[in-house]
Amino acid sequence: MKDCAKFIERCENKISDKFKTIDEIAYFNQVKVLNAFSDNKIAVRHFNGTTGYGYDDEGRDCLGKLYAQAFGAECGIVSPHLLSGTHALTVALFGLLRPNDTLFCISGMPYDTLRGVIFGENNGSLKDFNINFDYCNLINGDFDYESIREKLNDKVKVVYIQRSRGYELRDALSCEEIGKACEFVRELGFNGCIFADNCYGEFVEKKEPTQVGADVIVGSLIKNAGGGLAPTGGYICGKREFVDLIGKRLTAPSIGLEVGSFDGGYRNFYQGLFLAPHTVAQSLKTSLLIGQAMGELGFKNYPSLDKTPYDITRAIEFDDAEKMVNFIREVQYASPVDGYVTCEPWDMPGYDDKIIMAAGTFVSGASIELSADGPVKPPYIAYFQGGLTYEHGKYALTRILDKIG
Repeated sequence: MKDCAKFIERCENKISDKFKTIDEIAYFNQVKVLNAFSDNKIAVRHFNGTTGYGYDDEGRDCLGKLYAQAFGAECGIVSPHLLSGTHALTVALFGLLRPNDTLFCISGMPYDTLRGVIFGENNGSLKDFNINFDYCNLINGDFDYESIREKLNDKVKVVYIQRSRGYELRDALSCEEIGKACEFVRELGFNGCIFADNCYGEFVEKKEPTQVGADVIVGSLIKNAGGGLAPTGGYICGKREFVDLIGKRLTAPSIGLEVGSFDGGYRNFYQGLFLAPHTVAQSLKTSLLIGQAMGELGFKNYPSLDKTPYDITRAIEFDDAEKMVNFIREVQYASPVDGYVTCEPWDMPGYDDKIIMAAGTFVSGASIELSADGPVKPPYIAYFQGGLTYEHGKYALTRILDKIG
């Protein structure tokens, strides 16, 4: 594209007011996190690793308390032994549900990798343990309250909400929307656990789902909450009665959260949380810039640019496989790691279609770092997320504009 720098500058000027809003949210959340560090008296000793059973592991235990306070929850589990967001969600669901219970998702069909967990055949899924599943779709991006009223019954033990869009063309759910749904479910007499998949949504707003009615939130540390430093892991925060049950599934029913060592030490987990509000703000600014630029070039993208996003992902519609693939490849070429690699679609575990993924990241697969992916099928949508620095995202955009602008 000719005059690429001027084009980007015009885009930045059009969204400068939104950048200011993002900075205000980041400051609010930074103070919230710092207060949690102060109140929990975090010290250098908390960074030390442990071995064996990990009895009296102060670093592990205090990390859970720190996340819980930052997210407005009673207690938390933060562990490198939670291997991904999907694994953290799986552990939490198996901890909460029993045979003949029903899991009821009120935000549509859950993300691809969780479907095998819920109703896979003979793979150790919830279905294999006679745990039932039901769901209702969103209507125009909002909860279908009438369907919720019709389907909620005494067998439902967990009401499940997926905050982010996954591979769907819908906006992420705001905490205000989640709060209204939680209040509605309670008014219907539901006494079980309201459970929110919080992946991609941490620190995007001033509140988290646990502060508006959700009993449990779950997420990955190689997304928002890890701030780009956590090398692996996941978190589960919420009401003590539910987190305790989940802890007995993470380890063993007779042991719970009394054990669990990690010889590598916890400094990156603590420092990652400290950086998370700022890092998320960088990702949101990158998302808005990409959205503004692609919109000006005629590409539909979501969420709408007339509001602050509710997660760090942006869906860009190409209607053409080659353009989608080229977009994702340019993200890879702009990466600091494996920037020389040409992405190709492949059969990624847990997905029904071939996936192409750009992830030239310091932490393998970390989607808080600049990345893009999507199933190669009509309408050919690239899901763009992350960016540890706005400057990196801006540079990636210059490459994208040179290729498809």
